[in-house]
Amino acid sequence: MFFVKSSLISLYLALTIPLPFISIDKLLIPSIVLFILGLYLIINFTNDYVETCKDKISYRTSFISKILGRKNWEVPWNDIKLIKSLPTSQGSKVYYFNTIAGDNFLLPQRLENFEKFLLIISKNTGINVDEISYISPLWTYKLLTLLSTMMIICELFAFLI
Repeated sequence: MFFVKSSLISLYLALTIPLPFISIDKLLIPSIVLFILGLYLIINFTNDYVETCKDKISYRTSFISKILGRKNWEVPWNDIKLIKSLPTSQGSKVYYFNTIAGDNFLLPQRLENFEKFLLIISKNTGINVDEISYISPLWTYKLLTLLSTMMIICELFAFLI
């Protein structure tokens, strides 16, 4: 999940690093405090993770994510009866684990080794996962990280020179 996490953090930095430099003197301290708070929050938001074992799949969220409504979940493999898809407004698809009890859990799609994850799902549930794909290909996160890093370098160069 390195590239997904780094893309979000580097984009945050690229968009907010200039703020303390361009703020008026009265707002310098609040802008620095808010910058640090925002950085803490984005790092915290990107610490959610997925765990699998032979018995179950688990999704774990950070403390801040829990406060904002994201929930941990855990589903035994043998409770998953199917994976259903729904279209997004951007034209891709999101997938949900549908359980025997009728519960739905969002299938994580922002994983770096997504193909391996799909093999684990298929092996443990027997469900065909051939149609399931990334919500966004990994190269988009790498490109966003590169562009954001270039923005940061240019911003620092502009303000320090």
